[in-house]
Amino acid sequence: MKFSCRQQILTKALNIVSKAVTIRTTIPILKGILLKVDEEGTLTMSASDLDLSIEKKIKVENYEPGAIVVLSKLFGDIIRKLPDEIITIEESDGKVNIKCSNSEFNIIGLSADEFPNINPKEENEERILFNKEILTDMIRKTSFAASIDENKGVITGILIEMEENCLNMVAVDGFRMAIAREAMKNKERENIIISAKILNEISRIISDSEDENEDIEMLLNDKKALFVMEDTKIVLRLLEGKFMDYKRILPSENSCRVVLNKNDFMNSVERASLLAKVGKNNLVKLEIKDACIEITSKSEEGNVKENVIVTKEGEDVTIGFNSKYLLDALKVIDDDNIVLLFNNSVSPCLIQPISGNSYEYLILPVRLGQ
Repeated sequence: MKFSCRQQILTKALNIVSKAVTIRTTIPILKGILLKVDEEGTLTMSASDLDLSIEKKIKVENYEPGAIVVLSKLFGDIIRKLPDEIITIEESDGKVNIKCSNSEFNIIGLSADEFPNINPKEENEERILFNKEILTDMIRKTSFAASIDENKGVITGILIEMEENCLNMVAVDGFRMAIAREAMKNKERENIIISAKILNEISRIISDSEDENEDIEMLLNDKKALFVMEDTKIVLRLLEGKFMDYKRILPSENSCRVVLNKNDFMNSVERASLLAKVGKNNLVKLEIKDACIEITSKSEEGNVKENVIVTKEGEDVTIGFNSKYLLDALKVIDDDNIVLLFNNSVSPCLIQPISGNSYEYLILPVRLGQ
């Protein structure tokens, strides 16, 4: 195997593929990246931790077909430190020679035959086409609400719910829930759960793609999902288990409806949270009365009071929240004005757009001391 490629192009591909390399494995081959050159001069770089696999293709020059596995960290460190000039890589008898400008490295390779086959069987696949911006936006609007506790099973993932005319993404961690919806025709109704951590990695890879109008194809098959872009494939294992019936916990009625400016509210909560953090409980108290929300927080270091002008319908409510959970939701909302729905001081708050249901955020309150 032999090929030549510009350092910057090779580095960019390495940065994508190396996201699937794990250092927490006892299987040596999984610490490596497969380099495979075909007869047409295409280099395919592949990496896998068996839960997430990434394949990236780039065109190379002065090539000879063949394949070898190189240790990801060592190979990546070498390539990134070389100047942005042409790099020539050649494999012979399991050794890999790397030349660039005045530098030359020789490193040990591993047999490509030992590398796992990361491409799922293409049988009975369901295909879904995503607009790149819509997919990354839906991940951004939900992933923060998934549990980060690896022992929590399916709620470390995002539910992707395909209905006849709509695609929903839902994340929950036991204290809050995030829902993003997008109108979309789906041939079949199906629910899958994908790790939020992996979806965030996919979102970053998609965002780095140079083609802004590129569509992303998702193929579902045999407990795996395959995301396909022009020169990149991402294969991931679906989370197994049953996601909670999230629609059942959405409140069907409310006693207090508040319309307010999102940025005014967010900035006030952010300032109030400065003292809430000092108190180590992140607690902010909202007192909704007349045409105003009074936001207060106090700790041993002092206290703060903020007022936000609102349009209110219904009863007065006094309620407490973890300021972090409020801010996490507010920061991903793009609308200028939003709706807050309340029932009482011990029921969740629901955040919605003024019209439509493109997103919903449910946040459990914190009990206020007497």
